[in-house]
Amino acid sequence: MVETAQACVTLLPTLQRLGSTVDPNIDALAIAKAWFASFVAAISSKDATAVVDLFVDDAFWRDTLALTWDYHTYEGRDRVKKFLADQLPKFNLAAFKLHEDLVGLQTPFEDLAWIQGYFTFDTTVGHASGIFRLVPLANGSWKGHTVYTNLEDLKDFPEKIGPLRNSEANHGKWAEARKREQECLDEEPSVIVVGGGQSGLEVAARLKVLGVKALVIERNERVGDNWRKRYAALCLHDPVWYDHMPYLPFPPTWPVFTPALKLADWLESYAHALELNVWTSAKVMSIEPGTNGKKWSVKLVRGDKRERVFEVNHVVFALGFSSDTVGVPDIPGQDEFKGQVLHASKYKLATDHLGKKVVVVGACTSAHDICSDFVDHGVDVTMVQRSSTYVMSTKYGIPMLLGALYGENGPPTDLADRMNSSFPNAIVKLLHQRVTPMIAEADRDILDGLRKVGFKLNMGEDGSGVLQLIWKKIGGYYLDVGASQKIIDGKIKLKADGHISRFTPTGLLFEDGSTLNADVVIFATGYRDAREAYLQLLPTYLHSAVQPIWGIDEEGELNSVSREIGGRGPDANKVAGLWSLMGNLAMCRFFSKHVALQIKAYEEGIFGERY
Repeated sequence: MVETAQACVTLLPTLQRLGSTVDPNIDALAIAKAWFASFVAAISSKDATAVVDLFVDDAFWRDTLALTWDYHTYEGRDRVKKFLADQLPKFNLAAFKLHEDLVGLQTPFEDLAWIQGYFTFDTTVGHASGIFRLVPLANGSWKGHTVYTNLEDLKDFPEKIGPLRNSEANHGKWAEARKREQECLDEEPSVIVVGGGQSGLEVAARLKVLGVKALVIERNERVGDNWRKRYAALCLHDPVWYDHMPYLPFPPTWPVFTPALKLADWLESYAHALELNVWTSAKVMSIEPGTNGKKWSVKLVRGDKRERVFEVNHVVFALGFSSDTVGVPDIPGQDEFKGQVLHASKYKLATDHLGKKVVVVGACTSAHDICSDFVDHGVDVTMVQRSSTYVMSTKYGIPMLLGALYGENGPPTDLADRMNSSFPNAIVKLLHQRVTPMIAEADRDILDGLRKVGFKLNMGEDGSGVLQLIWKKIGGYYLDVGASQKIIDGKIKLKADGHISRFTPTGLLFEDGSTLNADVVIFATGYRDAREAYLQLLPTYLHSAVQPIWGIDEEGELNSVSREIGGRGPDANKVAGLWSLMGNLAMCRFFSKHVALQIKAYEEGIFGERY
């Protein structure tokens, strides 16, 4: 962090590295205002050199659509300078405003301190927000360590909410008009959303308030059926204040951890209340390059066998992980096994297996939840752990990870989302490497108990806990809501001392010669590449153009989650107009708006002006 040479390894801006100390009584607002004034002056003059002179050498600038129409993180003054030199001439950044009530000194650890500020500004076509963090130097000055810029709205195309909502009296015509809208009788959609879970509904809601007609295609009979069928006995692992949905937050009377069936009903109500266009019992059969100037021709089949083809500019894949992408290991002898074999995605109820001996292969979230459900219904179940798992309690771990951002007394959810996203992932990993041991200490009793019964544990990638596992593997962890104690108590039996060799007629044979009898074997072994469900719908010659969905790119951003999944351009062969949105409710809440803003910009012809 000391301003000598550009850092080649990401490090935290500790006071020791900076050679500085911080008086807790400093006037943080005065420091922030002075720095911000210089920042605005340099930006307004489009002087990239003057801007980066306000930063330390290993500074970060993270941008979400505000200056690039994409998601980028630039690390180091040289990269930040090049980014600004390229982008500042293209924009007329103006109307900067520092929100003084949100400025403050933060000390997340004894050796870390920064002044955080929140600001808003305008670009040529949009309204944007920003967050900066200043760190102290040895000479008593303060310089920028991270800046985050985020597109909030398009100037000429605001969301139709509040005073911009429909103000005309309906006089009894609503029902018929709504029916025609839902059936797309008078206006065809501009966007097809494949999947009616939380991600599909949230992006449809965002598009609707931007005046873009979207049609959600859900293959189940009812919205929320995935939750009803697959997670009926379970609760969400995230607290309710973290899981709000856009425009319609959960009621303050709800339990902290939402039952899955309750969420399923909420999703159905959400679609009705926000008047989203959803076709249930419908299936997308194919997505081909379009005609008549449209990018995509989407063929659908409804539950009554009626077919329809829509010509649209955009398709949003909101499929999550489906049974089409399951990851089942190839274990020989399965044809000899006389019992039932299924993947966790096909698991419905423990009562379907009463009186049977069940083996669950896997030791992460789905495996724990399924095993716990079996125990609650008196079913004999054994968990087979093949590799180590990161375990963190929701009781201690979630509050320690989320801190004061998401909680009963935290800031408004929209502001919390922006603050949460303002940290570059490289910095988040370093911070989590500090928090993870603290969580483990709080969870000591559970973790020690698991070790005693032979459960294999790890601390996440490089000791960074759960988040990197989510971004890179979408698995490898369990957020404990009670199953760990059942393993410790022996209610969930555990086999973690050998690899599976093959099936036998009566169960499983392990490489060490041991056996495990079973009537049912459930593979809670995760999913393969999420792209597979997309590729099944696209012509073969476009498959190679579809980018990876999960995983981290070279800048530390997620590959294609909430982004276009192929190259831009008018040529359909470049997979323009295909998008991916998936993740938990909080992630979809935030990034659904970014997907919608990009689609709206395409539709209005302003995207290319900024890219």
